[in-house]
Amino acid sequence: MRGSIWNGTRAAVRLAEGTVLRGAMFDPADPAVWIELDEAVRHSVWSAADGTWLPAWQRTGRGRALIDALLRGEQLTDAHLALALCHRDGRIRKRALGVVAGRPELLPLVVLRCADWAEPVRERARKRWAEAVTVESAVALAPLALRIGVRHRGDYAVGLVDEVLRAEDGEALLPLLTHADRTVRRFAHRLAVEEGFLSPAELARAAARDNDTVVQGLCADAALAAVAEGGADDDVLEPLLAARNPRARSAGVTALRRAGRGERAVAFLGDRAAVVRACARYVVRQSGGEPLEWYRRRCAAAGDSAPAAGVVSGLAECGDRRDAEVLWALTSHPDPVVRARAVGGLRALDVLDVRRLRALLDDPSPGVVREATLALVPSARMLDDGWLLERLAVERARETRVSAFRLLDAHGGLVRLRAAVALVDDPDDRLRHWARQSVLRWQPTAEVPRGSAEVGELLERARLFDEYGLKRRKWEAGLEA
Repeated sequence: MRGSIWNGTRAAVRLAEGTVLRGAMFDPADPAVWIELDEAVRHSVWSAADGTWLPAWQRTGRGRALIDALLRGEQLTDAHLALALCHRDGRIRKRALGVVAGRPELLPLVVLRCADWAEPVRERARKRWAEAVTVESAVALAPLALRIGVRHRGDYAVGLVDEVLRAEDGEALLPLLTHADRTVRRFAHRLAVEEGFLSPAELARAAARDNDTVVQGLCADAALAAVAEGGADDDVLEPLLAARNPRARSAGVTALRRAGRGERAVAFLGDRAAVVRACARYVVRQSGGEPLEWYRRRCAAAGDSAPAAGVVSGLAECGDRRDAEVLWALTSHPDPVVRARAVGGLRALDVLDVRRLRALLDDPSPGVVREATLALVPSARMLDDGWLLERLAVERARETRVSAFRLLDAHGGLVRLRAAVALVDDPDDRLRHWARQSVLRWQPTAEVPRGSAEVGELLERARLFDEYGLKRRKWEAGLEA
């Protein structure tokens, strides 16, 4: 049984035994807790031990009698009403909704019933929710309403929350703007933007601090749209330009042109994020500058001092093949990050020199090895397979072994099978799994000699096939009739 349903079942049993509602729930502020309870009451483990089919909570002494008490019109506790609101029988749920007025503890379950599959239950729940909703309850139950909002007919509860919060001022939204659930934050920020609850400076700070890209884009765009041409001030620009996330920084850099401060964009030409560099180049060009010459000067004058990694990438992004020699020179720079970016730049410019790139496969930096491997994969057959097989040895660095196997795998044919069989018992879990999958998927190609005895020997040595599978593979390779 899933853990969530198990938690809901335990809560249901505790409710049936008379535990106070809030005490029976493990975390009442978590929407999942109420959803789990709702599911568990209907779908918990059933048993016919006493001759009747009853869920676990209903087999308790008090649990068996609570439905009858409800039907007789007796006053029930919040705990027992909670069970009735989740009951399998729609008539029970509807009757329970008739007596929930004035019981705010049960509002989460009323919200759940707003998306009930039974129309009479759904309509009564919506009426109760509309009667009971306040600003406080709308804020408290917004996460639950949004969670069930994706269900069929689940939009009513969300719509009412939206309506209530729009009628208030921005203060009511504050708990939702910083909520842990990103769906809640997206809802709150979208509402705040549409209603103008946040100033441009507040929107800029929100874009800078939030870790969700949707919120970042929404707030950054709204902050800039609210600023008139030439009117962007430091309260808006500085939080964006200093933001850790690239989405906000790029918006701030783009806004520099509108603010008439295009010269500041030069400082972002070497930013660590490609999107920020692209925006900076646009602003610099609009201001009459030439980003390419700036990149060329910084990279050519690097010497022993490391240019920023973003500067090296920027040269490749807007340069051409004439800049290849500058990048080749940087592949021997002492800084491994600069070397890796230089190799990546050569790949972006489609500059291929197999001999020079092959030497970088033995670089001590994993980042450089990865970039060199990516550049060489399309030309893997130009590399000596014997030289690559030597680099599969266990004593080699892991990145070197991964690189060698990737290039051997790209060779295809018999070379691919040799490399894969060599690693089927490798101590490295990921390499071993990759190699075994490669053997299992291997098929003879046109360049593999039909009836090659080596193919049969390699397939046997792999020990990955049963008798029938091995015979079939050998027959496909022309070894057995």
